[in-house]
Amino acid sequence: MTSRVRVAAVQAEPRWLNLSAGVDQVITLIEAASEQGARLVAFPETFVPGFPWWLWLRAVQWDGDILARYRANAMAADGPELRAIRYAARRRGIHVGLGFAERAGQQVFMSQALIDDQGDITVSRKALPTALERTVFGTAVRRPLVRDTTLGRIGVLGGTDHFLPGVCDAMHQAGEQIHLASWPGFTFARQDTESEAAELSTAAGRRYARAARSYLIAPTAVVPVRGWRAADAGRPEVLHGGSGVARILGPDGRDLATPLRPDEEGLLVADLIVATGTDRRPAFPGTDRALA
Repeated sequence: MTSRVRVAAVQAEPRWLNLSAGVDQVITLIEAASEQGARLVAFPETFVPGFPWWLWLRAVQWDGDILARYRANAMAADGPELRAIRYAARRRGIHVGLGFAERAGQQVFMSQALIDDQGDITVSRKALPTALERTVFGTAVRRPLVRDTTLGRIGVLGGTDHFLPGVCDAMHQAGEQIHLASWPGFTFARQDTESEAAELSTAAGRRYARAARSYLIAPTAVVPVRGWRAADAGRPEVLHGGSGVARILGPDGRDLATPLRPDEEGLLVADLIVATGTDRRPAFPGTDRALA
């Protein structure tokens, strides 16, 4: 047997370094996805309070004010902000995959929350951020985030984890039917082009979907230059903003929805046909009619 599941991928600019505004934005997008009939909505990596792109500038301010502001605007896993988001998910009867910066004591982690339609939550921390990310974020014990839900078996990974074969293999073995590939978005040195990053993330998504034989939802942030101007990070002229490359892919790696314009904020929406019986793998991988 199968069921039809409408899903949404967020492509939007975060509310940089503003926890309360970021939570309001997440709740607004949850409501918008629900109003479009979605039963699952996925958000980018560290969407609250935004990915710290200013790291790439190697600004000395990160030793002081900006880093302190970032930590102050991170969310606690047991705090009121995440409780408000869980309540919104329950009130709307929608599943939510949310990437956020998690504050725990004096540390901050790159975390993923999977919230079901009853508001129950599972949180997983990125085990090994990149070398530059580790100047802000802590390391953690790797705990793959894969859960059975009323929609099927859902798994979540953060951006660069998709380039780690061992991590991806473990997720595949867990039997995902729907995979959330949570990317933070992209930014570029002035001489680089946006197409390179878009091609890289999309190619990684297509490869993952085919290998896992699962649907893949890839939300991304829109990252205009005003993002780091708002944070007073300095030297915005050496970078240019990254545009959104949100995707929803089938188990054959093909697009199931026409992507939004690169500079467009909104929700990418598609209907998935998910197997509900004991055999949850696609009968015909690599075809348009493959089921997860």
